[in-house]
Amino acid sequence: MERTRVTVRCADCPFEAGYDRLPPARAALGEHESATGHEVAWEIESLAEGVSRAGADAGVCGRPECANEDSPLVNPEPADR
Repeated sequence: MERTRVTVRCADCPFEAGYDRLPPARAALGEHESATGHEVAWEIESLAEGVSRAGADAGVCGRPECANEDSPLVNPEPADR
């Protein structure tokens, strides 16, 4: 099973770090930017299979035709109350 792998790199200094989860990578990016004022970027090298599938099912590209209508992750129309 493939795991999430994220690299955070600073364009303005030698700071670089790798993470196995998105939340700590996002936190490191924000902390470094706040502390230094530097421009920091992250590269998502790989995602766990379930994360990739969830994104694909939900149609993360923003086009309705990309969503998997059979997936429980697709946001259905609200039920009538």
